[in-house]
Amino acid sequence: MLYLSLLLGLTIIVFTTKLTEKLKLSSVWLLVGQISASLVIILLGNLEVSYITHFNQIELGYLTIPFALLFLVGFTNVLNTEKQQKPIILLIPCISLVCFSISALIMGYSFVSIIGMCAALTIMLVLLLGKGNMGRTFTTSIGFVIAVLSLALLQHTFVMIYIPIFTLILPLALYLILQNKLPSVQSIIISSLVALLFSLIMFVISINIVWYLVVGFTIILAISQLSSKYRFI
Repeated sequence: MLYLSLLLGLTIIVFTTKLTEKLKLSSVWLLVGQISASLVIILLGNLEVSYITHFNQIELGYLTIPFALLFLVGFTNVLNTEKQQKPIILLIPCISLVCFSISALIMGYSFVSIIGMCAALTIMLVLLLGKGNMGRTFTTSIGFVIAVLSLALLQHTFVMIYIPIFTLILPLALYLILQNKLPSVQSIIISSLVALLFSLIMFVISINIVWYLVVGFTIILAISQLSSKYRFI
């Protein structure tokens, strides 16, 4: 059912994004489409995180669906920046998807490993065969897939939030900072290497250290957004 839910969600994302661009509708309709796709995943695919556990277990209760909804919509738009980016920036989510696939394979979660590898191969084909700029439809779809895979792994252990934060958000944030100081291609290469480094680190350090990294970076990220100078969200 989860595979079908993902397919229906992606169909909604593609349809609403294409329709909004073609008819030049308000961006509110993009949000409506993303919320609808997310609800399909949550309700039909039964994909939600009802509790957060590591040292202690915290029940989310009535916040279960709102948390999942906010998580899915937020990560769906992670690749959509104000400025049009070159297709090579897709290297960053590609690395993240490979990390998802390997982690899920180790955990024995076939859904994430299969979808993650298929999405990574799709990105590689786009990079090898595609020309011109990326479309919002494609970046939103990739973001939605990453959001779904992230939430799926969070059902097993919340420490897996490390993957989208350190292999996707952090490298993208670094790219946005570097692009004003270095040529675009160099910025993307450096950011991709950072994503690759954090992907490899995850498999050689203990879960407890991973958890401390997640908590520490989240706090730094929240504080940094208080200043417009370092704000990228």
